[in-house]
Amino acid sequence: MKIAQVAPLAERCPPRLYGGTERIVSYLTEELVRQGHDVTLFASGDSRTAAKLVRCSDMALRLNPAVKDHMPYHIVLVDEVCRRADDFDVIHFHVDLLHCPLIRAFADRTLTTLHGRLDLPDLKPFYAAFPDIPLVSISDSQRRPMPAVNWAATVPHGLPRGLLPFSPRPRGDYLAFLGRISPEKRPDRAIDIAARAGVPLKIAAKVDKADRAYWDMVIAPLIARHDNVEFIGEIGDAEKTSFLGNARALLFPIDWPEPFGLVMIEAMACGTPVIAWNCGSVPEVIDDGVTGFIVEDEAEAVNAVRRLAMIDRSRVRAIFEQRFSVERMAADYVSVYRRLAGVRRDAARLRRAGGDGRQLQVVA
Repeated sequence: MKIAQVAPLAERCPPRLYGGTERIVSYLTEELVRQGHDVTLFASGDSRTAAKLVRCSDMALRLNPAVKDHMPYHIVLVDEVCRRADDFDVIHFHVDLLHCPLIRAFADRTLTTLHGRLDLPDLKPFYAAFPDIPLVSISDSQRRPMPAVNWAATVPHGLPRGLLPFSPRPRGDYLAFLGRISPEKRPDRAIDIAARAGVPLKIAAKVDKADRAYWDMVIAPLIARHDNVEFIGEIGDAEKTSFLGNARALLFPIDWPEPFGLVMIEAMACGTPVIAWNCGSVPEVIDDGVTGFIVEDEAEAVNAVRRLAMIDRSRVRAIFEQRFSVERMAADYVSVYRRLAGVRRDAARLRRAGGDGRQLQVVA
């Protein structure tokens, strides 16, 4: 198939440091290429890919100090995709909603994966206004707040099997927190849990401008008061193997409806169990007592730290391979592509080959 993948421009594909959506777009793109599909990636100019790259900004916007507003760059991105729409059998968007008013003419051969939270009140009337656009959720929990929109599937994230190798015996006696410093991620809970359990905590996380006050007023003082806490900062894939693989467990003490939680399966790939709050997608990712523990409060989390010896790390890795590989994710998406009403390979080929194809009727 001729497939377009449309990534946000905030990070490159794959991100150098923190970044979830662009990381998943990268993994999916490379696996589709490996499977023999003709893939074009619309992304930042510093992206690295085996697909054809359409550079829609010079570099990742978050890392470019000259960029003050991301919106103009994403409008140019969507315009570039629309101008080339007839070049592809399917166009897969990962940019949430900006493209929706512009793709009505070919919406039936597009797919939009929603990567963020959907419980915000302004989103309901928006997506209700575009019932013809096929959508994918990344967990069943994510889609619950939405109205009856055109859900095509739920496709959980997946990682390359060789990205984060299995660590059967962690060499570090610490708990890990990986991600972003923000109130909904609750690094303060992680610090309290580690202190109460008497175990060191290492925090590898980015601090966005929007969360700088939270860092300055809440988290930095907490870290300063606890000798057992080490703040590392942002890390990339190269550092995750050691950081996650050598941890006794990953703490995921979230306080929001997490759409997926990529870091959970990153830890599982290393064989590292996850101690996570019962929020959002967590019960869809973690098997309680098998790949980690699902808890309701800090007392349960502290008790879970003391029960980590009962978790078989090889079983954690095996479940990752069964459920959260990039091969499974790509196969799920290709299956969805082929079910889209407008994705008929011969019709798309004829449309590209000569006539404008506007009168072409596709019969399932």
